[in-house]
Amino acid sequence: MMTGAPDSFFGLGIAPGILDVLQRSKFTVPTPIQHKAIPIAIEGKDIIGIAQTGTGKTLAFGIPMIQRLAQRKGRGLVLVPTRELALQANEMLAKIAPAFNMKMAVVIGGESMGMQIQAFRSNPRIILATPGRLIDHLNQNTVRLQDVCVLVLDEADRMLDMGFAPQIERILRLIPKDRQTMLFSATIPAEIVKIASAYMRLPVRTEIAPSGTAAELVSQELFVVSKEQKGNLLGEMLRRHTGSVLMFVRTKRGAAKVARLLRNKGHGAAEIHADRSLAQRKEALSGFKSGRYRILVATDIAARGIDVTGIEVVINYDLPDDPENYVHRIGRTGRAGRAGIALSFATPDQGEDIRNIERIIRMSIPRSTNSDLAMVPAPSEPRPAPSWAGRRPRHHGGFRSFSPRRHRR
Repeated sequence: MMTGAPDSFFGLGIAPGILDVLQRSKFTVPTPIQHKAIPIAIEGKDIIGIAQTGTGKTLAFGIPMIQRLAQRKGRGLVLVPTRELALQANEMLAKIAPAFNMKMAVVIGGESMGMQIQAFRSNPRIILATPGRLIDHLNQNTVRLQDVCVLVLDEADRMLDMGFAPQIERILRLIPKDRQTMLFSATIPAEIVKIASAYMRLPVRTEIAPSGTAAELVSQELFVVSKEQKGNLLGEMLRRHTGSVLMFVRTKRGAAKVARLLRNKGHGAAEIHADRSLAQRKEALSGFKSGRYRILVATDIAARGIDVTGIEVVINYDLPDDPENYVHRIGRTGRAGRAGIALSFATPDQGEDIRNIERIIRMSIPRSTNSDLAMVPAPSEPRPAPSWAGRRPRHHGGFRSFSPRRHRR
C-alpha cells in the first residue's frame, strides 16, 4: 500500500502541454492513485486501479486518456454508474481536454436524446456515459463504438451493484479488442475479476488502500438509538457540527421526509434521489456546493456521484442495505487531505448490520455515549431482542445500547 506521493506531476511521463494546463488549473500535487496509475496508463497498459471515492481517480485516467488521444486517432469512452458522476467527470476533464481541441459529449438519462445526437454529430473525442443511456443510443443506431481506442470503467463495482453487467458486457463486445482498458473501483468483487479476465490484456493492478478500507482521515462515531429518537439525535448533531452535512437515508420516501422535516425546522436542506428530475438534482447539488443548502439528503444512488470538497460531516441517518456502501458514503468527507466526520445512527436490532460493516472496513466503529438522548427504545414500547443478544462482545461483535443520563433535579 502506498501512502506517499511526489510533490508535483513532473516525472510521471506527462506531456509538457498537459503539465502547463494542470499548473494553470492549480493541480499541483498528485494524489497517490494519480502518482501510481498515470505512468502505467500513459504507456498504454491496461490497468485496474483500486482506490476509495474522492482520491482523484478522474485525473488518474483522464490525463493518460487525453495524452494518448492527442497522439492517435480514435475516441475515449468513459462509463460511469450515475448521471451526477458523468457530469462531474465532464467538469473535471473540461479543464484539460479543450486545450487540445477535444470535444466531449455527456450521454445520460434524463436529458434530451436529440441534444445528445447533436453532440455526437460534432465528433466528440471523449464520450462520458451511463450504460443504460448509451445502450439506448446503440439501439437507435445514433452512435457507433468501432473507433474507441481507450475505455474507462469508473466506479465499476457500483455499476455492477446497480445491475449494469449485461449492458457493460454488450458495450465491451462492440468496442475493438485492440484498445486500452482502465478499470477503477473501490472494491474488487468476483464480477470485476471476471470482466478483467475476459476483456482486459494483462492488466496492471495498482492498489492505494486495501479493498473496502474506509477513508483514513475520517473520524467515525456510532449512535445506537431508537427509531423514534432519530430526529432528536439529528437535531443535536446539527447543533454540535455547524459545517456542511451530507446525509444518507435508505429510501426515496425517507429522503423526502427527512428533507421536509429539516426545512420545517429552518435548515437549508435539499434532497437528491431517483424520484427527482435531472434538473432538480443539478439544482440541489449546485445549491449544496454554493452553500445555499447546508444539508444535502441523499439515497445511495448519489453516494459516488457527489464530488464536493469540504463536506464536514456525513451522517448515516439510516445504515446502508449493502455494507460496502458504508465505505462509499463516508468517503464523501475527509477529502483532499482534510479531516472529516462520519456519524451513523443504528437501531438496537441492527447488530448484524454493524458487524457486517465492521468486517468490510476491518475495524470497530467507536460507539458514542456523548449525548443526553435516551439511546434505547421508549419505556412504553417492548424492547426488541437484538440479533446479537447473549453473545460476548468481540472485535466485530455486538454493542450495548446507551442508557439515558439521569439529570439531578
